[in-house]
Amino acid sequence: MKTASAPELRAFMSVALRRQGVVGAIAPSSPALARALTAVVPRRGTPVVVELGPGTGPISEAIRERLAPGSRQLAVEIDPDLAAHLRRTKPWMETIQGDAADLGALLAGAGVERVDAVVSTLPWSLFPGERQERILGEVGRALAPWGAFTTVTYLHAVPLAGARALRRRLRSAFDEVLTTGPVWRNLPPGMAYVCRRPVTRV
Repeated sequence: MKTASAPELRAFMSVALRRQGVVGAIAPSSPALARALTAVVPRRGTPVVVELGPGTGPISEAIRERLAPGSRQLAVEIDPDLAAHLRRTKPWMETIQGDAADLGALLAGAGVERVDAVVSTLPWSLFPGERQERILGEVGRALAPWGAFTTVTYLHAVPLAGARALRRRLRSAFDEVLTTGPVWRNLPPGMAYVCRRPVTRV
């Protein structure tokens, strides 16, 4: 899997500098972190996979590499400039410009009822607790019973109160929460949470 190209870096930095409340990372995800996050994407069959907060698309490329022909790959990006960038550079992906907190409605608009995997690089530390819970609830309702959800955290943030609160919310929202990593070949070093079996579907 290739590293971020110069145009992707420019697109990332443009939005990161302009909208600091939307982009939580300091650089696009590395190939090593992308592999850790996308390990839950089925290699067989024709699954439906959704990515939340794709940015310039480094995780999108890793998802695509795992999917068989006939699968559906969707991405939900809140920033209109990044959404336009994704539609231009990754026409093979269904990019939806919208808010992950409205995931169910966005998927319904795309004709999707259930998904096999949700992969997220959303900047959780920038969201208040109520918003985190809403997004996790939307993810849980969208996942098929056999599906899995992965999201990223960064090593330096693990001891912080916000990261501990996110882990509590993940464990409240899912029956199983595993941590993989750390992935040292990322800036900053990251880890993946792998979550299965949503607890609440109401």
